[in-house]
Amino acid sequence: MQNELTTEQKQVLDTCHKVIREIKKVIIGKDDIIIKVLLSILAGGHVLIEDIPGVGKTTLAIALSKALSLDYKRVQFTPDVLPTDITGFMTLNRETNKFEYKKGAAITNLFLADEINRTSSKTQSALLEIMEEGRVTVDGTTYDLPDPYIVIATQNPIGSIGTQMLPESQMDRFIVRLTMGYPSLQNEIDMLKSKQRQVSTDEVMPVASAAALAKAVRVTDEVYVSDPVFEYIAQLAAATRKHPFIKLGLSPRGTIALLKMTKATALLNGRDFALPDDTLYAFNEVCGHRILLNSKAKLSGADVSYVLGEVINSVPVPKVRA
Repeated sequence: MQNELTTEQKQVLDTCHKVIREIKKVIIGKDDIIIKVLLSILAGGHVLIEDIPGVGKTTLAIALSKALSLDYKRVQFTPDVLPTDITGFMTLNRETNKFEYKKGAAITNLFLADEINRTSSKTQSALLEIMEEGRVTVDGTTYDLPDPYIVIATQNPIGSIGTQMLPESQMDRFIVRLTMGYPSLQNEIDMLKSKQRQVSTDEVMPVASAAALAKAVRVTDEVYVSDPVFEYIAQLAAATRKHPFIKLGLSPRGTIALLKMTKATALLNGRDFALPDDTLYAFNEVCGHRILLNSKAKLSGADVSYVLGEVINSVPVPKVRA
């Protein structure tokens, strides 16, 4: 298959490399995470980062907003955060004697929902319409959100004090779930040295614009996918629904998310067409939070990563010429 990137695709690819380079100034040794967050954004999705406090989740979001020149807001989700803090509310303007819409924190380009699983279910659900539809409804009136619109949510591992599980409907709206993890010994040494040099997110330079990012999402969606790759994606999804250790398989929304991430991975690899390897690159991150294991898996000591590995091995990889 001949690979001929268009001028627009080349521009998107060049911008992505610049964004990655800027973020790496403050996020050391987590290149794979940076790439997968950027892929999620190119795919038009939202990101869930599950990890312990202090590994750089917030720094990553701030660096991303700076590199992409996005308007950015952050909310620390505590038990007293109300749904109206997120969506906004109507207030009476005493000068005009009319009700006016007061924007909530989520009305921005990049919204960081920090420790989302520490707040109430009612407040969590306030994000549902926003994340899926790109609009917010207050008192029967619908308001469109800025384009592009990205939610990066962080949560502490289940079992931490004061946390509660996100509902499946909300988990399914995140295109990927990522874990940053601890840095390696050398990366931690490099991080300490950078702090001594007072390297901060202020050093991250804007290399793209909100308009350019919105265009990049459209260009990414135009990446060509052949029938064998479409079939491969569908077969992987079907395999999650038939596996004996899986109680809840990949939803149709999850299958679409896998397709979008496949296209984004192909483009970032410098191709205008997708290969099966593009599907597999972020397969675990797309599917891991969408499936539920049954009691057989728990009794066998199988975790999500192991089961998804079996799913991949159960589906023949189609031969697609690069």
